[in-house]
Amino acid sequence: MTTSLSRRGLLGAGAGLGAAGLLSSCVGSGGGGDAGGDASSGGGGPLVFQNSIQDTAPKAALEQIVAGYEREVTMNSVATEQFRAQLTNYLRASDPPDVISWYAGSVARAYAAEGLLLDVSDLWTGDGACAGFSEALRELSTAEDGKQIFVPTNYYWWSVFYKRSAFEKWGVEPPSTWDEFLALCENLSGQGVIPLANGIGPTPWMASGWFDYLDLRINGPEYHLALLAGEHSFTDPEVVDVMEQYERLIPYFDPNMASYDAQQAATPLAQDEAGMYLVGAFVSQYLPEDQRDDLDFFSVPVINDAVPTAEEAPTDGFFAASGTDDPEGTKAFLSYLASPEQQEAFITGAGSSNLPTSPEVDPSQFSPLVQKGLELLNSTERITQFFNRDSSDALQTTADAALTKFLSDPSQRDSVLQEWQAAAERVHGS
Repeated sequence: MTTSLSRRGLLGAGAGLGAAGLLSSCVGSGGGGDAGGDASSGGGGPLVFQNSIQDTAPKAALEQIVAGYEREVTMNSVATEQFRAQLTNYLRASDPPDVISWYAGSVARAYAAEGLLLDVSDLWTGDGACAGFSEALRELSTAEDGKQIFVPTNYYWWSVFYKRSAFEKWGVEPPSTWDEFLALCENLSGQGVIPLANGIGPTPWMASGWFDYLDLRINGPEYHLALLAGEHSFTDPEVVDVMEQYERLIPYFDPNMASYDAQQAATPLAQDEAGMYLVGAFVSQYLPEDQRDDLDFFSVPVINDAVPTAEEAPTDGFFAASGTDDPEGTKAFLSYLASPEQQEAFITGAGSSNLPTSPEVDPSQFSPLVQKGLELLNSTERITQFFNRDSSDALQTTADAALTKFLSDPSQRDSVLQEWQAAAERVHGS
């Protein structure tokens, strides 16, 4: 039975999980006397914003942005995995939060198909906040019925990150082919360096990063996306080929990866104990500030040159509950969050390497690393998201179980793939 949460219940849950508290400014933060005002003042009471961003600097940057809004906003920050588990309940609540931070793609479209997301199409037309965003972002933010249901505000790329000073110390260079990459791993291992950092303990989804890229490099983006949509089987020979390459990497992974989360896994990289880390550009936030200018990356090398190049670029932002009692005020707040000024403030305040979605943000002010990321995404033939964003959170759970089991005992590959396919069929059939 689905639990129905009231807004009061949501606020209590958020506070119990480390809510950011009440963020407001002195403008437009009155009580019910504001009812009937314009979009920025909405129904008069505070808007409720359910936030999943937990990393310290990005969360603080978002808090400051929300505090600067002209209307009172109650911001509840909830641990990401708890947020993921409760997201459906948030949206189905009798009095849901108005705005929710999450991401674009199949998950948002699935909620929209249930009628749970607010139609924000007017923000994508005329002088709307998203009207100048790229067609790719528009497509990513569009539901099956053609309505826009998402407001993207930043995105980031995945690549193999490393420290230039460490590579120089070890006498190695970034590889340009897959064979060179494997040779680099062997070289570092021979020097007593852990070749590949990873953190698949509290964040088992990190195991999907290598699965995604190996599938993209071996079978191509069309096959990869069709696999995640249930149109192929995880027991296919094509997936076996992926797992065979994945198995070649296992000796090079950090032996403690099952104990680390994604952030903790960056510590060996920072300490020159690990050489490389396939991760999103958010990894820059995990390194000491005086090391961030030393950070560089290369794309996972081509394995099959017969398939198009593809890079993963997950897109983050906000959607709104269709059950909000103040749709105009909610859209006004979304417009504020999507503005170039606030995108720039978030990226700068977070100290992140994320990229702005607004074309009005001047990228020349960002670091060389970010500009290189932009060049990578501009040069690739296809852009995908990440396993769960291109499929569903439910299918991600099956990947977490399958891939962590495989990494702990690769000899069980065939049975793992059979179990994975059975679990995937249950997800697709539900």
